Amino acid sequence: MLEGENIVCFAKDWSQDPTSNNHVMRVLARRNKVLWVNSIGMRTPSLTSKRDLGRMVRAITRFLRGPVQVETGLWIATPLVLPLPHSRWATAINRRILTMTIAWWRRKLGMNSFQLWTFLPNVANYLGRFGEKFVVYYCTDEFSQFSYLDGARTRAQEQELCRRADVVFTTGRSLWERRRLLNPETHLALHGVDHAHFASALDSETPLPADLADAPAPIVGFFGLIQDWIDLSLISYLAEQRPNWTIAIIGKALVDITPLRRHANIRILGQKPYAELPKYCRAFSIGMLPFVVNELTRNVNPIKLREYLSAGLPVVSTELPETAGYDHCRITRSPDEFLAACDKALETDTPALRRIRSESMAGETWEARVDEIGRIVLDVATRGQAAA
Repeated sequence: MLEGENIVCFAKDWSQDPTSNNHVMRVLARRNKVLWVNSIGMRTPSLTSKRDLGRMVRAITRFLRGPVQVETGLWIATPLVLPLPHSRWATAINRRILTMTIAWWRRKLGMNSFQLWTFLPNVANYLGRFGEKFVVYYCTDEFSQFSYLDGARTRAQEQELCRRADVVFTTGRSLWERRRLLNPETHLALHGVDHAHFASALDSETPLPADLADAPAPIVGFFGLIQDWIDLSLISYLAEQRPNWTIAIIGKALVDITPLRRHANIRILGQKPYAELPKYCRAFSIGMLPFVVNELTRNVNPIKLREYLSAGLPVVSTELPETAGYDHCRITRSPDEFLAACDKALETDTPALRRIRSESMAGETWEARVDEIGRIVLDVATRGQAAA
């Protein structure tokens, strides 16, 4: 168990939908002091984008606040950096800014000797500048495959980070296979789940969401970020083939979802608070994973698979490698197979099966995952000290 440490963590923005970044650091903060540093930017923002301009204004406001405590042992802070991730002169300036800013925040929080954890590959540009004693890279995606990033430069940054980190964790087996060639201390760290939270979907006292109260059953549901890795054509196909079903889509859309709005039986519900997701799971008949299958998603380990199962839902997925081995997830290779798998799931589902699915996730909690991660960090750090 890792405890009594100071941890400076570079990650996405805390306010975004919870991912492994949030869950891992929340658990670590129970026994350690964690300073979460909001995103230092992996892409150049567009000055014509209202969304990007809004983010920059919010970043300035949050920077002026300094570190804000959000939970016991956990502070969130937003740095000011030049949003030009691949510019040499901007990186040089950002090194100075971040070095001074992190030192200031650490003094304010009484964080002396500390570990640096990063979920972002571009932190490779700043290693060694902060006086960290230990570096952990927690790799969650094949970042070079994101359509909005510079693939070649992102890949080069990540390779440098892998070589220089003391420990690398990956959330998928394919990620692990490639990164272990760069660092022998690369370990598989599969996602966990907030089991109790999602298992509350099985409780009759959990209220159904008002915006699905009048929805015809069955309800095939999805929640998560709607980006170019979500197969909108597959969702439209389901709606066309089963007009009597309700297709419920929850999440922030960062792509054009006009094609979905053409179907009367698709409900676009927008982003929902994490606390409310069990209500929606209780309303769902099926939890679906309609991912496009490409080089990016072949490396994805969807947290929502474990969340759906914890809620007792049957799951239907496109062919993602990390869904293999889950008995209660039906894996499909075409739209027709996806539709047939949904039909079969609806036909065979029972309250007893929902309990069994949920119980199958009881041992895959974030607490269990983080305990194992902490054990590995302690082991590597101890061996490093002995060698020194």
